[in-house]
Amino acid sequence: MPLSMNRDVFITCAVTGSGDTAGKSPHVPRSPKDIAASAIDAAKAGAAIVHCHVRDPDTGAPSRRNDLYKQVTDLIRSADVDVVLNLTAGMGGDMIFGNVESPLPLNPNGTDMAGATERVSHVAECLPEICTLDCGTMNFSLGDYVMTNTPSMLRAMAKMMTDLGVRPEIEAFDTGHLWFAKQLVEEGLIEDPVLIQLCMGIPWGAPDDLNTFMAMVNNVPPTWTFSAFSIGRNALAYPAAAVLAGGNVRVGLEDNLYVGKGQLATNAQLVEKAVGVIEGMGARIIGPAEVREKLKLVKR
Repeated sequence: MPLSMNRDVFITCAVTGSGDTAGKSPHVPRSPKDIAASAIDAAKAGAAIVHCHVRDPDTGAPSRRNDLYKQVTDLIRSADVDVVLNLTAGMGGDMIFGNVESPLPLNPNGTDMAGATERVSHVAECLPEICTLDCGTMNFSLGDYVMTNTPSMLRAMAKMMTDLGVRPEIEAFDTGHLWFAKQLVEEGLIEDPVLIQLCMGIPWGAPDDLNTFMAMVNNVPPTWTFSAFSIGRNALAYPAAAVLAGGNVRVGLEDNLYVGKGQLATNAQLVEKAVGVIEGMGARIIGPAEVREKLKLVKR
């Protein structure tokens, strides 16, 4: 893909994620009501898409409960602001090995392995316009945790999403994930227009230096729509990098808790920051209606 700045940019806000961030900032929403409220505030600040996980309302721990997804979905859809709903389907592939000398049995504290139908069940119930598909297996963070997404699992989940009329957002954490994403498209399991998120700086996927980022960008087919983000200290710089490289922008408390040094952020503040960067570059922020038209989304 040749380097060409994107002049019509949409923003995705990743509202809460599934990491251990709920105890690190009071702004990370836990309950369905708080997640929906934070998503709505992000939409009012300029996000065309909100990407949602759910958490146990009492503990803040990540959850796959369908009833929590349904509550979030209903609250966002009944709000007085339009926004494209994007639900994660990334959970249910969490494998934590025992230790370096006795990898089996798996550690039950954190291991969460579910079949394809179960992993997509909340998507089938809530029918968002977009849901994510983490397109590979990788060592994730530290210790003995592996994020697992086998080729067979990905083929099955991609077909289910497509059959439901929900647009998969391919999550690529490294170049091999892009390679397999192209295979899913070639096999007709993911249909045009193809949407992909380049996930940079997540240990131990693709680092977020510009050379690696451009290697990822240059492997995205020119007909695909891509967005990009980085976690942590470079998160606030990535809106500029993504737009300059021809892509769209993702920000949010899933990826970064701060709006400035030592300043804990809300989702709306992170979106406002991204809006300022994008407009300052001379690009235009597009809203949910234009995103639906661009990506041929089915609004429910």
